Amino acid sequence: CETTVNLDLTILNNTFSTDIQSHCNSYTWIDGNTYNSNNNSATHTLINSNGCDSVVTLDLTILNTSFATDNQTHCNSYTWIDGNTYTSTTNSVTCTLVNSNGCDSIITLDLTINNPTFATDNQTHCNSFTWIDGINYTSTNNSASCTLVNSNGCDSIVTLNLTIENTTL
Repeated sequence: CETTVNLDLTILNNTFSTDIQSHCNSYTWIDGNTYNSNNNSATHTLINSNGCDSVVTLDLTILNTSFATDNQTHCNSYTWIDGNTYTSTTNSVTCTLVNSNGCDSIITLDLTINNPTFATDNQTHCNSFTWIDGINYTSTNNSASCTLVNSNGCDSIVTLNLTIENTTL
C-alpha cells in the first residue's frame, strides 16, 4: 500500500530586538532588575504574537546627577539663583537645576556674608581740625561721617566725635 502524506508546515521564527534606554541614575527594566550603570548585555525573553520566543536585549545608558558648589562672598546680603536673599553666612542651601544630560544638577551655596564695620574717631583739637573727609572743622562736631572700605571689602563707617577747644591769645 502506498500512502501519500502531505505536510503543510509553517516555520515560525523567534524574534530579536534591542531596547535602547537612557535614564538618570538608575532604571528598572522589564526583567524587574534595577540597573545603576550602563548595560548592553541583559536579556529578557517574552512570547511574540506567533507564540515563539521574543528575545529583548537591553542597551542602557545611565546618566548621572551632577553636583557643584557655588562659593560666594558678599557684603550685607546676597540674592542667589533660588530667588532668596541671604543675610548671614550659610553652606547648607541647595538648588536643583537640570544639567546638559537632562538629569538633576544639585548646586550647594557656600556663602560668606561680611558686614560693615562702625567706628568713632574721637578727636580734641584747638581752633580747627582737618579730618579724613578733607573738611576743615572749626567747631565741635559729632555728626560727620565718612565711608571707607574695610579689609573684607565692605563699608567701614567712621563717625567723627570732635571737640574744638578755642584758644584766645
